[in-house]
Amino acid sequence: MLKDFFSKKKKYASMPSEQGKLEVPEGLMKKCSGCNKIYYRKEMIKNDNVCPNCGYHHPLTAWERINGLFDEGTFEEWDKQLTTTNPLNFPGYEEKIAKDRDKTGLNEGVVTGKGLMNGTPVACAVMDASFRMGSMGSVIGEKIARAIEQAKNESLPFMIFTASGGARMQEGVLSLMQMTKTSVSISRFSDAGGLLISVMTHPTTGGVSASFASLGDYNFAEPGALIGFAGRRIIEQTIREKLPEDFQTAEFLMKHGQLDKVVHRHDLRSLLTSLLAMHWKGGTES
Repeated sequence: MLKDFFSKKKKYASMPSEQGKLEVPEGLMKKCSGCNKIYYRKEMIKNDNVCPNCGYHHPLTAWERINGLFDEGTFEEWDKQLTTTNPLNFPGYEEKIAKDRDKTGLNEGVVTGKGLMNGTPVACAVMDASFRMGSMGSVIGEKIARAIEQAKNESLPFMIFTASGGARMQEGVLSLMQMTKTSVSISRFSDAGGLLISVMTHPTTGGVSASFASLGDYNFAEPGALIGFAGRRIIEQTIREKLPEDFQTAEFLMKHGQLDKVVHRHDLRSLLTSLLAMHWKGGTES
């Protein structure tokens, strides 16, 4: 037992310092993807995964976002039991899904449910890009459609936080069908007088950007988020023109009227609670 304990070596990463390279435990530090400055990981987490130096918005997991937005202890998850199968018998698909389940602790790339935000009840769907890059498969579409329907039945406002690489190739046309399913659910929700707030985070691309992500009564985005349908290279090859450097960023979309506001993560909860207070007519829960 003791021999095994002392024979195990901790993983270390090398960091430059004035005295040369410094060995630090792996995972203790985090390099900003925007400015390459290195921070203690705990320091970055305390700042909502926003770089204190350049303001780069690093991705959040679904539960990090939920815990940061909803009143403590009020969130109730919906349809956690729904899991992905392999409807087209795509080789290796089930193994990849199992690997992502172990890595993230999620059954799929979206968490749905309801909770209180500053005392106001609200339903939501929060996508997580760490699970299959948030790609939209049948279960993601089903969970979002069910959540919107439940919000309609309970007369709750609905928020959706998107983070996705698009449709999931392993499910073929079944994945593409989720665009219609979720869009129809939103249409019914809207016809019933429901409030839908969409917050696009990095990245929101492909079929997700072309369906439910863009159908909110309010469409917001985090700074620097990549938002678009086809990739830059494909578009440039198709139109045979060079695209602007900021093409498909949240700021570019805001400039061209496709967003209502680009919102810093630190200001997001305040904005959302203000909108909910303005629109919610059912009173608050105790």
